[in-house]
Amino acid sequence: MLDSNLAETDAVVANAIAAEENRQENNLEMIASENHVSEEVLEAQGSVLTNKYAEGYPNSRYYGGCEHMDTIEQAAIDRAKQLYDAEHANVQPHSGTQANMGVYFAVLNPGDKILSLNLNHGGHLSHGHHVNFSGQFYEVEQYGVDPETGYIDYNELESVAHEFDPDLIVSGSSAYPREFDFERISRVAASVDAYHLADIAHITGLVAADIHTNPVGVADFVTGSTHKTIRAGRGGMILTSEEYAETIDKAIFPGGQGGPLMHNIAGKAVGFKEALQPDFTEYAKQTVANAKCLAETLQNRGLSVVSGGTDKHLLLVDLRDSHPDVTGKDAEERLESVGITLNKNTVPGESRSPFVTSGIRIGTPAVTTRGFTESEIKDVANYIADLLDNPDDEELASNISREIDYLTQEYPIYE
Repeated sequence: MLDSNLAETDAVVANAIAAEENRQENNLEMIASENHVSEEVLEAQGSVLTNKYAEGYPNSRYYGGCEHMDTIEQAAIDRAKQLYDAEHANVQPHSGTQANMGVYFAVLNPGDKILSLNLNHGGHLSHGHHVNFSGQFYEVEQYGVDPETGYIDYNELESVAHEFDPDLIVSGSSAYPREFDFERISRVAASVDAYHLADIAHITGLVAADIHTNPVGVADFVTGSTHKTIRAGRGGMILTSEEYAETIDKAIFPGGQGGPLMHNIAGKAVGFKEALQPDFTEYAKQTVANAKCLAETLQNRGLSVVSGGTDKHLLLVDLRDSHPDVTGKDAEERLESVGITLNKNTVPGESRSPFVTSGIRIGTPAVTTRGFTESEIKDVANYIADLLDNPDDEELASNISREIDYLTQEYPIYE
């Protein structure tokens, strides 16, 4: 069996992988949380490391035969600390959500209070939504954005904090296009004797490249995903000070997870090394430049961009003003039919179901990895606007589909 290849032993899975590779190569991935890792990261993640149990931490394992696991995990830890100027890094969380879980379990008790950004205003499920463990284990209150500006209302946040008296304040989002004022939130947290958790899941790469404010050393805890803007192995991490290092490590293992996914940690280590190279900074800068260009072009075409633009790699389009009869789901399906993949998303003041929504979230990390600059982004933005303006024009859709084919062939992911 070990001498066979996947196509011979499991055609169903092999064919699905081949089809997915084809889909990625021939579509523009513009889901803000997605990216394309290097072949080196793929090689690390698809390695024999998946065979090895390594419960514990480097030089303190519960199993034998972990000397090579120690080398890999320590490399990931050291590189994460270097990237973010952190005193301590835990690279074992399986996802950004489990990184958040680790922090909650480390410093909160069931029933304690969390203050976080409203999901419809750009927040995240793991920050206290009622369908998530975080909303079931803890008492949650939320702050939001100013309905006029689309920016976080920090006066409201401070007022709610003093009234609600949280044990932990979360700054971070999945669809908020502006930078957080981490220092102000830390001051509010200190004034109510609360911890501050900065969740940088989406912006790990932007922070690593020093083009986005780094909350390490400002917030008590920083969590993040390792596969979005930073393009490393899929998973999560926690950054904190030496003061909380032991507490965090115990909350991850044995508190919340069993054996670490060493193949994923190897992918993280490789991706972190890539992020330490000068060309990664140029990539991150271009990712933001592309997002700003995308927002500006869509606005020039009459679309409403929440907060009037973006500071990051993503933007949120509210369709209610320009296309009141088009839902986020409609737009997602229409664009996917021509090879542009993005996602429907709730918007501030949302009145539709989260399965339908009134907006779309668009990101530039993956297309920037392909090599897109502002020139290609302007074309794509106009394709998006054209399709929204002319939903029944099949000839237009066919022409745009051909243009997408050209772009994907001109800018392949894997040579």
